[in-house]
Amino acid sequence: MKLKTREERLRKLKTLANFLDPASIEKIREPIAKATVLTPETYVGNVIELCVEKRGVQKSLRYVGGQIELVYDLPMNEIILDFFDRLKSTSKGYASLDYDFDRFQESQMVKMDILLNGEKVDALSSMVHKSQSDFKGRQLVKSLREVIPRQMYDVAIQAAIGGKILARETVKAFRKDVTAKLYGGDVTRKKKLLEKQKAGKKKMRHIGKVEVPQEAFLSVLKVNK
Repeated sequence: MKLKTREERLRKLKTLANFLDPASIEKIREPIAKATVLTPETYVGNVIELCVEKRGVQKSLRYVGGQIELVYDLPMNEIILDFFDRLKSTSKGYASLDYDFDRFQESQMVKMDILLNGEKVDALSSMVHKSQSDFKGRQLVKSLREVIPRQMYDVAIQAAIGGKILARETVKAFRKDVTAKLYGGDVTRKKKLLEKQKAGKKKMRHIGKVEVPQEAFLSVLKVNK
């Protein structure tokens, strides 16, 4: 991927950690591949639907030896993620794929960050197309909510682009019954214990580190499929 800054400088983006401030970026160019798919006519509708979903632009369609040859311009990122697996699934294994890098093309790609309790987690960041950002943001925070274990304090999961929050989910904290050993109806004592617990959790939320399992990082790949 290439970035063109407002100072007319062209930079290659190798990792998201090197992503510039969006305000300084004038254009983003993503690699485009020329992809050729051969499929039996039975599955051509499924293949076209997949290519459209992957932001493909059809260049040609013709019959070749009893099969249909489809040529598409497809973003390289979409091919690398899972295109081949999806193609095999949608054609029951009968379709074939051949592709080569063609060019860099201007694209509305944006960096989507994930924040856990307000702290950005670089390993969960991803590049998405602007038209899909709201949908993928909602998908991702929901997926993360399912895999991040409950902890001693609430964990706020947010998807954001720049300073704009796209979606939010919360992993609710465990609630330990601090009044379990109290007997009788000492309401004042119970209230004090609960308030103390609440204050303690608030402090933990500011200084604690969220436990993030491996499944959380896999969720990013699944959502980008």
